[in-house]
Amino acid sequence: MIKKLLMVLVCIAVIGLPLFAGGAAEQYEIAMITDAGDIDDESFNQGTWEGIVEYAEERGVSHRYYRPSEISTSAYISAIDLAVRGGAQIVVTPGFLFEEAIYAAQESHPDVKFVLIDGAPHGGDYEPYVAENTVSVFYAEEESGFLAGYAAVKDGFTDLGYMGGMAVPAVVRFGVGYVAGAYYAAEELGSDISFPDNRYEYLGDFDPSDTHKSQAESWYNAGTDIIFAAAGGAGSSVMAAAEDQDAWMIGVDVDQSANSDRVITSAMKALGVSVQQILDDFYNDAFPGGETLNLTATEDGVGLPMESSRFRSFDEAAYNEIFAAVAGGDIAVPSNYQELTRFFDEHDLSGLEIQEGTVQP
Repeated sequence: MIKKLLMVLVCIAVIGLPLFAGGAAEQYEIAMITDAGDIDDESFNQGTWEGIVEYAEERGVSHRYYRPSEISTSAYISAIDLAVRGGAQIVVTPGFLFEEAIYAAQESHPDVKFVLIDGAPHGGDYEPYVAENTVSVFYAEEESGFLAGYAAVKDGFTDLGYMGGMAVPAVVRFGVGYVAGAYYAAEELGSDISFPDNRYEYLGDFDPSDTHKSQAESWYNAGTDIIFAAAGGAGSSVMAAAEDQDAWMIGVDVDQSANSDRVITSAMKALGVSVQQILDDFYNDAFPGGETLNLTATEDGVGLPMESSRFRSFDEAAYNEIFAAVAGGDIAVPSNYQELTRFFDEHDLSGLEIQEGTVQP
C-alpha cells in the first residue's frame, strides 16, 4: 500500500499537480504545458514561458507550468485537464505535438481559452478546426532562417551546415529558408559557398546528447565553419562542439547569445512577445478565438537579434536592408523544397546541392 502511494505521489509531482495549502488547491489563471523539453531548454519552451512569466508578474496574475508525464496525446490531455482543475482560464501549448490534444480540449473545456503555437488543432482525419475558444499561431520560420543564412554568408562564412531536430514543418521551414538565404547572399557577392547534402541533416530528436555533439564536431573537423542548429535542446550539443572546435553556430527560436560565446546570431521567433499580446487580448476581452495567426517579418514575428549578434562585418544597415526586402515582399522566401527549386530558378542561383529528400520530411 505504501509503495503504491509513493508511486502515485511521484506521478503527481512529474505532471505538476497544484500545491495544496490549508486544504484547498491553489489556483493559477495562466497555464503552460511543456512539450518534449522543459522550461529551461534554452529554446522553444523557455522562450514561451519567459514571455508568460514577464506578463503575469507585471500584472500580478497567477501562473504555472505543467510538464506531462510523457510525450503522448493522452498525457498532454491529462496535463491540460490538470491545469483546468487548477484554475487555468487560458492554457498555452507550444508545439505541433499538441494539435490533437487541443482539438479534444477545446471541446471538453469550452469555457477555457487555448493558445496553440506552431500547430492547428485536428482530429484523426487531420482536418484542422480552430474553435472559438482557441487561437492557432504560426511563424514564418523560413524568413528567419533566410535572414540567418544571408547574414552568415555576407559575414564571410563559406562552408555551411544545418542540423534540424526532427523533420517537422517548422524545422523544415527554418532549413529551407537558411539554404535560400545563403545562396541568395552568395549570388550577390559573386562568390562560391559549400553546402553539400551531407551537411544538412535531421537529428531525429530534440534532446542534447554526446552523439549529436560528436556529429557536429566531425562536421567542423571536415571544414564546416558554421552550423545552424534548429534543434531545441539538441542545439546545446552543437554549441558545445562549436566551443571545443573554436567554431561558430547559429541559435534558434530565442536569442541564445548568452548561452555560448560561439553563437554568432539566432534565427528568432517572437514567441514571448506574441504570447504576451494574446494574453493582453484575453484580459481585455478581445481574445482572437477561432483565428489562425501567421506572424511574418511584416509583423516583426521573426528576425535576428542584431544587438547581441557577433558578426564580424555584417552590420545593422545591411540587416535592415535585407529585412525590409523580406518584410516588404520584394523577396518571397521559399518554405518547402518545391518553392526552393523555383526560388533558385527565378533568381538564377547556382550550386543547389541539397537533395529533395533532405530538405523535406
